[in-house]
Amino acid sequence: QVQLAESGGGLAQPGGSLRLSCAFSGFSFSSYAMSWYRQAPGKERELVASITRISGSTNYADSVKGRFTISRDNVKNTVYLQMNSLKPEDTAVYYCNAAREAVDGPYDYWGQGTQVTVSS
Repeated sequence: QVQLAESGGGLAQPGGSLRLSCAFSGFSFSSYAMSWYRQAPGKERELVASITRISGSTNYADSVKGRFTISRDNVKNTVYLQMNSLKPEDTAVYYCNAAREAVDGPYDYWGQGTQVTVSS
């Protein structure tokens, strides 16, 4: 069974930075694509950034390109989201996701979320 635990959220000022971490426990972290999603009050959950299993290719929402960086450490079983030049509209609960396709169907896991608030 896979478990994901996010950390690193909190309060930041506009223009500031935060680094989120997501610790993966379970089997074969390197076989999962990892993503960060966020959900602001009254809005749908949206994809922020994703990183592939092996090559580490990344993809970002247009709203965070050039400001956020996703990375993974396949030794520490951890995925990170470095968030720079934060804006008030980045305020949301941020969720870590692990996903992989298998012969017996897709596997999809979520963390409990960590609150990020950007305010002066």
